[in-house]
Amino acid sequence: MQSARSVSTARVALASAIVAALALTACGPENDDTAAPPPATATAPPTAQPTAQPTATATATATTQPTTTPTTTAKPSSPAPAGKRLVVETMTAGGLAKTIGQDAVSDVAVDPGEMRDDMHMVLANFDRPGQTSGRRILLIAVDNIPEDPAKRREHLWRGMIDYALQRGSTGTPTTAAPFAAGPLGGSLECLKLPEAPTTDVVCGWSDASTAGVALFPRTTPAEAAALFAKMRGDIEK
Repeated sequence: MQSARSVSTARVALASAIVAALALTACGPENDDTAAPPPATATAPPTAQPTAQPTATATATATTQPTTTPTTTAKPSSPAPAGKRLVVETMTAGGLAKTIGQDAVSDVAVDPGEMRDDMHMVLANFDRPGQTSGRRILLIAVDNIPEDPAKRREHLWRGMIDYALQRGSTGTPTTAAPFAAGPLGGSLECLKLPEAPTTDVVCGWSDASTAGVALFPRTTPAEAAALFAKMRGDIEK
């Protein structure tokens, strides 16, 4: 039978063993503040994303500048006096009398194109000798033209053809042919509006500063061109 002293000694030894075990547990690497942390799992660096570059626009959004068309001077086919000429109203042209009264032109029958303050326009009907009825010769002319006068003549030509086709002329316009321009020079051309048994003719002139066109019912290009050159001599000064 053990004595009380032996039992006490045994208990002290057991307690010391427990304390020692607890001390060892507290000093384990998982509780040591100075212990190196476990190696981090290597993470692949993020794939660099390329910085988006602005897409180049094919058409620049710059302010559009108006295209300027150089003005060219119509080259005369024969010598013309220096300086610009004007178109003037006249009661006779090429020996023909200006139509007056209810048969006279009362409005702008043909679009003259752009008209500025320093420009003049002549628009009139003319009667052949002894004419009292029927279709008259219609003439329109402008001066101080800001663009190439030959281009203005083409504009007047188209307007006159439309006018003629709405008032008795028929057929498809032919190609314009050149004729003698007369002492005023410049360019004079005529085209036909063929119809049976007669034809209507549209003639036009242009020089350095003026342009004009006229419709001649029931005639030939040669006759119309000769008369037109005479009329021009009275209208253009």
